[in-house]
Amino acid sequence: MTAIVVALTPEFADWECALLMAVARSYLDVTVKTATADGRPVSSMGGLHVTPDLSFAEIEPHAFDAIVVPGGLAWEKNVVPPGLDELIRAFRAENRMAAGICAAASALAGAGVLNEVRHTGNRLESHQQHPGYAGSSLYVAGPKAVSDGGVVTAAGTAPYTFTVEVLKGLGLWNATAEEELAPFSAEHR
Repeated sequence: MTAIVVALTPEFADWECALLMAVARSYLDVTVKTATADGRPVSSMGGLHVTPDLSFAEIEPHAFDAIVVPGGLAWEKNVVPPGLDELIRAFRAENRMAAGICAAASALAGAGVLNEVRHTGNRLESHQQHPGYAGSSLYVAGPKAVSDGGVVTAAGTAPYTFTVEVLKGLGLWNATAEEELAPFSAEHR
C-alpha cells in the first residue's frame, strides 16, 4: 500500500495539500499521515487545527513513498522548524519522492534537491535566496506543477496539477483519480 507523509509547518497553506490528501486517502486507498516538527498540533493559515500522527523525528523515510510539504507563512515569518531540510534530503537519499508547493518548493531548493532536476515554484528568485540552491538553469517558469526524477514542485497557484503530478509519480494516476480530480481542473480550461 502506498503511504504519504505530509510535513506541516506553522500556518501551513491548507488548500495546497488538501486535494491530494482527500483523493489519495478516500479514493485511492493511500495511507496519509501528517507530521510536525515536535509532534504537537499546528494551525493552518485558514485556522484548521491539525493534531499530527508523527513528529519529524519519528518519520522513517523507508516507510513512506513520498514526503509532501505544503507552503505557508512559516517561511515569511522565519519560523520554519529545524530538521525539515534534513528530512527532505533523507527521503531523496532513500529514492523516495519529495514534493513541495509554494514556499515549500523553495524549501526543496534550500535542501539542495532541485539542483539536478527540472522544477518550478513561486519565483526563481525565491529559490535563489537559499545557499544550497544551484539549479537556476533547470527552473521552469509556468503555471503548472513540474515532476522530474522523483521530485514534484509547484507554485502556490497550482494545487490541482501538483496533486496530479504527485499521483502520477507514485503510479496512482488511474481512471478513479482522473474522475475524482477532473472537476477541479474545469475552472482552468
